[in-house]
Amino acid sequence: MTQVSSAFVADPELIVELEKRAEPVAVGADGILFRQGSAPTGVYIVRKGSAALTSAANGAAILRLYAGPGSLLGVPAVVGGKLYSLTAKAAPDAEIGLVTCEDFLHLMHTAPLLAFRVLQVLAEEVRSAREASLDRAVGMVQ
Repeated sequence: MTQVSSAFVADPELIVELEKRAEPVAVGADGILFRQGSAPTGVYIVRKGSAALTSAANGAAILRLYAGPGSLLGVPAVVGGKLYSLTAKAAPDAEIGLVTCEDFLHLMHTAPLLAFRVLQVLAEEVRSAREASLDRAVGMVQ
C-alpha cells in the first residue's frame, strides 16, 4: 500500500489560480516529470492520480514520498532558483499540469496572498522531509 503525503497539497484557491496558467503535460512512457539535479521547468500540479517523489544518493533511493491530487511538485526549485532536489514520476493514470517558472514567479510577485499559501506548501514540505529523515535515523539506530 502506498501512503500519499499531504506535504505537497496546496490550498484550493492557490490550485485554482495556478490551473488558470497550467498546460497539460503529456506524461511519457517512463512517467518522469523531472529529475533530481535538473534545472527547473516549472511547478507541476497533480490533477488526478499520483506521483512518486524520490531522492537518491549514490544510486540508492534514500527518500520516497507520494503526492496525490491537489499537490504541487517542484516548488522549492522554482522559488529558490535551484536544481530540482527530487525526482518526480507520475503514475500511469495521472493527469498533470505544468505552470512554467516564469508564470509561477509572476503570480507570486503579483498576488501576495497566494505567495503566502506557497510558503505554507514549502513549510509542510520541510516538516515532512524532517519527519522522514528522523524516521530513517531511528530505523538505522534500532
